[in-house]
Amino acid sequence: MPTTEQLKTLYEIGFWLTYRMMQPIVLMCVDARTRNLFILAGDNETIEIEILPNGRIQDEPD
Repeated sequence: MPTTEQLKTLYEIGFWLTYRMMQPIVLMCVDARTRNLFILAGDNETIEIEILPNGRIQDEPD
């Protein structure tokens, strides 16, 4: 189950992907090993995003 922080970030990303960028979200799942939320999106499934349990995006600069 995603954390509250992950769900907040997911909402923001989902808005930008679907409404602003007009890209479909193909898959969303939680990695059982890392507890990261994984999003696969885009017409060609080329957009990959991981959201850490604290709500930050993987490899996001501080």
